[in-house]
Amino acid sequence: MKRIFRLMTASMVIVTASFFSSRAQVSVNINIGSQPLWGPVGYDVVQYYYLPDVHAYYYVPKRQFIYLSGGNWVFAASLPARYRNYDLYSGYKVVINEPRPYLHYKTHKVRYAKYRGYRGHQIAIRDCNDSRYYVVKGHPHYRKGPGKHHGHARGHGHGHHHRH
Repeated sequence: MKRIFRLMTASMVIVTASFFSSRAQVSVNINIGSQPLWGPVGYDVVQYYYLPDVHAYYYVPKRQFIYLSGGNWVFAASLPARYRNYDLYSGYKVVINEPRPYLHYKTHKVRYAKYRGYRGHQIAIRDCNDSRYYVVKGHPHYRKGPGKHHGHARGHGHGHHHRH
């Protein structure tokens, strides 16, 4: 009888653990609607973009650019005036999902230098016909409901997924 009780208790523990494990996997954070129109397609979650052309970051949750000025990190709603002609839609963006990536700026500057001037190699959310992106305010199909998924929506160019 004790053996049956132990077996039943162990079974209940396993079932309960697997239930909570599966619920945790379903509740993955998705922030597509918070990503900017100029962001690359192919990511359900983005915390930061690194912009190798201008050596700056963009923090998606707060919609802030982060760049060095006079040796200090500046958090601002736009890039500095020296980059006013920079095209965010065509410039390459590296997705970095780690806290405060600007603290690793020297590493990122070297690691992603090959993407400087790498224009037009990513599809911007604005130019994507995947209905997942219709939730992004300003998208041409904003709030038009589900549509067909087009092949261009998967990935963001040439398969350079950088998840850190």
